[in-house]
Amino acid sequence: MDLLDQLRAFVATAQSGSFTGAATQLGISNRLTSKYVAELEQRLGVRFFQRTTRKVGLTPAGSDLLARAPALLDDLDDLLADVTDSSKGLSGVLRISAPITFGEVYIAGMLARFAEIHPGITIDLRLSDAFSDLAAEGIDLAFRIGRFDISSLKVRRLGTFESLPVASPAYIARVGRPETPRDLSEHSCIIDTNRKNPKRWVFENSGGEVLAQVEGRFHVNSASAAIELARRGLGIAYVPSFTLRGALDNGDLVGLLDDFLGERGDIAAVYLEGRTLPRKVRALIDFAVSDFGSARSS
Repeated sequence: MDLLDQLRAFVATAQSGSFTGAATQLGISNRLTSKYVAELEQRLGVRFFQRTTRKVGLTPAGSDLLARAPALLDDLDDLLADVTDSSKGLSGVLRISAPITFGEVYIAGMLARFAEIHPGITIDLRLSDAFSDLAAEGIDLAFRIGRFDISSLKVRRLGTFESLPVASPAYIARVGRPETPRDLSEHSCIIDTNRKNPKRWVFENSGGEVLAQVEGRFHVNSASAAIELARRGLGIAYVPSFTLRGALDNGDLVGLLDDFLGERGDIAAVYLEGRTLPRKVRALIDFAVSDFGSARSS
């Protein structure tokens, strides 16, 4: 098992960027972590890290190994779990990536519900609006929203969302309510720079697609920030429906343009092609499909 210990120490060090972080993750000492990595390098005759006084960086050989080692270890863990007592349930670390707002609004709660019924699972959730490189970062599963390039990934669709234009009652009382998307050009709009075309809002009705070119004083890269600014009466926000339930229910914000559909996008779980999914990842995907369906119907 020495080689496995060495590989686990390598992966933990590469993902955390330090022997200290790896030791904490593995529950062993810094010295033993460093020893395992050094033994692996000696065994294979290759240096995997460029070491400095504060952190370690991957060499090209280290990057190549990191692209494959996490999947190998996961497959081994899954194999061992399958041939031993299945009543012990799922175990190990799940490394998950999600967009910031969607992660905060929905994914964190969903993972809490999943972890409650699988106490042997450790969750490593990484929130970023930049697309993660699943292979390089050792990500087991990523949740993505909108329209995205999926050519190199397997996709499990969870559902869809619609973007909705909203404003506070105070803003509507002060400025008035737009009746059509084209009226938005006369309003102060909160620009979410995470959108593919931040100043080009797309709507649809029986007549087809309607485009609105918008402007505004506030440019933000967060739907949560756009909602907060809209709550304060500073403009109209155009945000995904899953971010709005509380604000609409309590009357802080009011939906606009009821005769038009907002831009829609997919919500999906994505993972790497070309490998057998570990049992814990399959279980999380199935749980997410069910949980998202329940959330939409509630």
